[in-house]
Amino acid sequence: MGKGGQDRGRGAGSMPHPPPSSSFPAWARTVAECQAEYGVSADVGLTSAEVSRRLEIYGLNDLENHSGPSIWQLVLEQFNDTLVRILLVAAVVSFVLAWYDGDEGGEMGITAFVEPLVIFLILIVNAIVGVWQENNAEKALEALKEIQSEHAAVKRDGKLIPSLPAKELVPGDIVELRVGDKVPADMRVLSLISSTLRMEQGSLTGESAAVNKTNHKIDLEDTDIQSKVCMVFAGTTVVNGICVCLVTQTGMNTEIGKIHSQIHEASQSEEDTPLKKKLNEFGEVLTALIGVICALVWLINVKYFLTWEYVNGWPRNFKFSFEKCTYYFEIAVALAVAAIPEGLPAVITTCLALGTRKMAAKNALVRKLPSVETLGCTSVICSDKTGTLTTNQMSAAKLVAIGRLTDNLRSFKVDGTTYDPNDGKIHDWPAGKLDENLQMIAKIAAVCNDASIARSGQHFVATGGPTEAALKVLVEKMGLPAASDAASIGSTDTLRCCQWWNDVAPRVATLEFDRTRKSMGVIVRSKTGKNTLLVKGAVENLLERSVSVQLLDGSIVRLDESSKRRILEYLHEMTSTALRCLGFAYKEELSEFSTYDGEDHPAHKLLLDPSNYSSIESDLVFAGLVGLRDPPRAEVHKAIEDCRAAGIRVMVITGDNKETAEAICREIGVFGPHEDISSRSFTGKEFMHLPDKKKKLRQKGLLVSRAEPKDKQEIVRLLKEDGEVVAMTGDGVNDAPALKMADIGIAMGIAGTEVAKEASDMVLADDNFSTIVAAVGEGRSIYNNMKAFIRYMISSNIGEVASIFLTAALGIPEGLIPVQLLWVNLVTDGPPATALGFNPPDKDIMKKPPRKSDDSLISAWILFRYLVIGFYVGIATVGVFIIWYTHGSFLGIDLSGDGHTLVTYSQLSDWGHCPSWEGFKVTPFTAGNRVFSFDSNPCDYFQTGKVKAMTLSLSVLVAIEMFNSLNALSEDGSLVRMPPWVNPWLLVAMSVSFALHFLILYVPFLAQVFGIVPLSFNEWLLVLAVAFPVILIDEVLKFVGRCSSSSPSAAERTSKKRKGD
Repeated sequence: MGKGGQDRGRGAGSMPHPPPSSSFPAWARTVAECQAEYGVSADVGLTSAEVSRRLEIYGLNDLENHSGPSIWQLVLEQFNDTLVRILLVAAVVSFVLAWYDGDEGGEMGITAFVEPLVIFLILIVNAIVGVWQENNAEKALEALKEIQSEHAAVKRDGKLIPSLPAKELVPGDIVELRVGDKVPADMRVLSLISSTLRMEQGSLTGESAAVNKTNHKIDLEDTDIQSKVCMVFAGTTVVNGICVCLVTQTGMNTEIGKIHSQIHEASQSEEDTPLKKKLNEFGEVLTALIGVICALVWLINVKYFLTWEYVNGWPRNFKFSFEKCTYYFEIAVALAVAAIPEGLPAVITTCLALGTRKMAAKNALVRKLPSVETLGCTSVICSDKTGTLTTNQMSAAKLVAIGRLTDNLRSFKVDGTTYDPNDGKIHDWPAGKLDENLQMIAKIAAVCNDASIARSGQHFVATGGPTEAALKVLVEKMGLPAASDAASIGSTDTLRCCQWWNDVAPRVATLEFDRTRKSMGVIVRSKTGKNTLLVKGAVENLLERSVSVQLLDGSIVRLDESSKRRILEYLHEMTSTALRCLGFAYKEELSEFSTYDGEDHPAHKLLLDPSNYSSIESDLVFAGLVGLRDPPRAEVHKAIEDCRAAGIRVMVITGDNKETAEAICREIGVFGPHEDISSRSFTGKEFMHLPDKKKKLRQKGLLVSRAEPKDKQEIVRLLKEDGEVVAMTGDGVNDAPALKMADIGIAMGIAGTEVAKEASDMVLADDNFSTIVAAVGEGRSIYNNMKAFIRYMISSNIGEVASIFLTAALGIPEGLIPVQLLWVNLVTDGPPATALGFNPPDKDIMKKPPRKSDDSLISAWILFRYLVIGFYVGIATVGVFIIWYTHGSFLGIDLSGDGHTLVTYSQLSDWGHCPSWEGFKVTPFTAGNRVFSFDSNPCDYFQTGKVKAMTLSLSVLVAIEMFNSLNALSEDGSLVRMPPWVNPWLLVAMSVSFALHFLILYVPFLAQVFGIVPLSFNEWLLVLAVAFPVILIDEVLKFVGRCSSSSPSAAERTSKKRKGD
């Protein structure tokens, strides 16, 4: 074969071999067929010329660099938001007007420029946060590249190149893999140099244990990744063994390359969160409203800047006042500023950030802020089984030993769910009095075992296979024989009993596990110098190779059909409850191995060929069996019940086998103990061939086992198409596309790969399903609080719009300028809005069904309520402005102390024609330390002189919004039932807001910037008297709301009673 292979290798250089088909099923073809398809010999490899040719065809063995959007594209995307665009236009217009005022020599130049600069600052901060979040989206692809191998040992031109850059590999290359190597491409195993080959491919397939590989073909062409036992995949690791492989796929055609494409595809289809959609819809409505209101303001006031005369029935002699036009244009800008809650993005970000801190305390680490809110409307949780619903720590649940007679089996229940030897006990156990049969089981479990366990902080961590680790824990729970000399073993050793058994029977040879015989054996030497073979493996296989059985007292009797049937009955009973069973057997008559002592022994050559292992492990003595499982977490059952009460459906999607997954689902409450689940439990392949997949997905509990990555992604897509908000858990590289596609991707913090974590929105620090449920409850609470402060801020803005609109409609001087509105929206409203995020959650928050993602943020009734409140805010702010100009006292409060001149309402509303009034005079008045005099121009009383009236309007607006924050504590609950001190942070925030308002009032420089003056005690009494009724008005509206919402249910109760009668 070597010579023929060399000839073929040379032929590849002289006559180019046609390129192999990308769809060639190498796993279903023999080694010879694979070499023929790829035109290569394992002895020679490809020639340099053929490598160059194939590099041109297939390209480098590298994952594509998907060029994401440039930084400028990301910046521009931040301005797609409707609210942001309105703000941008308002800022530009404000800046132009401020510049125009400066050119005209205006004295308030600084004040005019504050407004556009603040708006620009808001937009810049918003863009920075948005770009930062978008930039993180591509990190999953970068993390995927990091798990690729960098070098490979490749045979080319008949020579082995020990460290070729892996990106230079092409299909057809011959690669040698050793223990610890990372697989550089998808490859077909040609030959095993060692007796066994085991691969760690859990991150790709979801399998919890290392997988044995072979070079034998499989019969099915259409099969899942797990079944391709003669293939090794890029990014996986060699745990044990040495082999020679043939590269079949490189770069983006590998399994990991397909995942890379799926992640990129999923990231392109990412949708906005439900809240962002609602805010965008609100922005569009707001744009239309602002347009309508601005048009109305201009139509109402067009007579002030555009006049004409009628000549012969036609308008003639048009007169246009640019100054007046500019003034009403400024009012339109003020309307835009008033209508937009500029502080809303900052408050939402703050609330979400506080939510992430609360969730972190519950072991849920949120990577993307918007996902906090999305959690609140999660309607389906698609959970992995291993490590999320279960502990991912195998443990023994049942031990079966032989009794005094062959048909008399003893069964012991074993407690414990972790690798802690002190976690749980064995029921009805003869502690310290182990009989011969139990001693043999303990010896086999301890010595025929390659695992180890160590304490790490408060936890115990296993090294090696989880099944073998569970057996070592079982040995510790079994204890030592009464006659044992345990003094030599330290009492603090974690595995002191296992250590004792290894000292009693040291290992001299290992017969490694393989898939054919399904067992592992060790040859041990006792202190008497006699060799014994200890074997553990699949119960059926051991029974086939056993001829005897060991009884309780150590005596050996023949294993007859009746005894075998009895053992198999126990086996069936245990496997039907999802226990993974292992049998124990031994052999004392070892013929040529009875004196085996190492590699120099004549019988050693028999151990070099694994095909001899079955004959060595024959004529065994059966000792007993154990049932192990990955137990469900104790708290998961209640979490499933909480999900059911909260209207959240739980689906289990796992790579594990169907029977095990069904048993776990019954135990944790996804299915009932005796429920018929034939229409609710499928393998991935079965589910994907169903004609009515969406109908099946609408069921309350569903299990999909033996699922592949593409199955998970398809299930998420179907659920989202059906209008569900999907949370998906995952830990492996294979889970990344589904995590990226789900509304909430949840990665495992302990067992999860970096790729899964980077693709996720949230990471579970404890890998626990109940943490997801707690996070959903927290998300609902946060959303309710966000609704509270969004309603509060929007109602405040409606009030500001009403105020400016009434000012324009009545024709009185402007009572609130844009910089003041900005201050209120950003600073004064900010602390109470943020404090509303600390509202305590409703006690029944997880007893209600999830809200639909398309539920309106503000219902028709709530909108009506806030229109009423807003109208009152407008009346109060405009009213107090008019009161100061027209009344010397109001509600018994004297306002004449500053000496200001009173005018009639008709004069105030016709202030634009003041220059034409005869004999109009104004006396000076005081405000704080300043005296305002109007001797040179009395009409300036309606411009510069309105500073006190403006201050009153602003103070009334601030006071009303503070009282309105108390109204926002509950959507419909009265302040009598939900008093302000249920949220002490709100009282603190109100104090902060009032303090900030006092700051701008009583610090001269700030007062000048904001165009306001200090107020007297009487003026403050007027402010409070005008502001307080907002609480009474909303209490009446809440009462009406409660009555209207309770009346249908009352009618329903009456109807039910009639039916009952």
